Amino acid sequence: MDKKDKTDIKFKNLLVTGGCGFIGSNFIRYLIKNRNFSGRIINVDCLTYAGNPENLAEIATDFPSRYIFQKVNICDTAKLDRIFSKYDIDAICHFAAESHVDRSIKTPGDFIQTNIVGTFNLLETAKARGNTFNLFHHVSTDEVYGSLGAEGLFREDTPYSPNSPYSASKAASDHLVRAYYKTFGLPVTISNCSNNYGPYQFPEKLIPLTILNALEEKCLPVYGDGKNIRDWLYVEDHCEAIWTIMKSGGEGETYNIGGNAEMENIIIVQMICDILDEIKPARNGKPYRLLISFVKDRPGHDRRYAIDFTKLNKELGWTPRESFQSGLLKTVEWYLKQKKWVESIKTGAYQAWIKEQYG
Repeated sequence: MDKKDKTDIKFKNLLVTGGCGFIGSNFIRYLIKNRNFSGRIINVDCLTYAGNPENLAEIATDFPSRYIFQKVNICDTAKLDRIFSKYDIDAICHFAAESHVDRSIKTPGDFIQTNIVGTFNLLETAKARGNTFNLFHHVSTDEVYGSLGAEGLFREDTPYSPNSPYSASKAASDHLVRAYYKTFGLPVTISNCSNNYGPYQFPEKLIPLTILNALEEKCLPVYGDGKNIRDWLYVEDHCEAIWTIMKSGGEGETYNIGGNAEMENIIIVQMICDILDEIKPARNGKPYRLLISFVKDRPGHDRRYAIDFTKLNKELGWTPRESFQSGLLKTVEWYLKQKKWVESIKTGAYQAWIKEQYG
């Protein structure tokens, strides 16, 4: 298994799919602003409701020769072919996905198309490049493993047992990527991460939804009894882990990425309320915790996820830098400072979704 640093011979023209989304935009910023990558990044994003070009406006202005944006759907094979040829793509970091469980319950067909068919199209296009193509890194989720009991952790050899259309579509895409390595020798790596949080996250997810609803003194919805447990990973830690795998991971290998931060949903909501009580008290003077409201649990809601990232730590030396407490404080402070960004996304599709979910 080859674990040498590959960046001296690879990654001159890196295609990032879904680069205008939450994790993808953080990854592009991490590579370019932190000077972790000297090549060119081609960002392919079809700009669904959660894709926001404003996430990378500064990068587009400051690095015009190294950052290129193409509004393309990964299900459009003809356009993908042209992009691969025009920009001489030699590596992919594949983030593009429909990713919200609630949406997958309502419109599962969108998830099948993007997450399975779109991944297949990318694999085929990469395979057609032959020896000029050097790495396909596939970004996936711990949700493919299903639900844990009170004990235990997800390992790379944990059997897949997805419980929602979203996680089933991601499981299928994982299997496709692995099959293209085994069958065709396409150089791939795969990562399965725990729940991400941090700057630029679309406010349908628990943490930004809670922050923004609290600031507007709206209901803070918590599914079921609020005791569902997730392992939380600060997004920049995730970006660093992905880049570590892309540089030094073994071809064909899967690496779990976790934040070492198991937390009940209700505890997270309460922590956000307490932080806001301290740094941005409510206008009415009341504690934000009074806004918490328990709502009907969603179908197929997995009880607990927790990641064992021992392999990534021992083989490649990665460990998260942020604790959950420090990362959550940074996240709350970021949303408080980014009023313009928040207002720009709280229109159109987002407002329609909020109305649909919560009236």
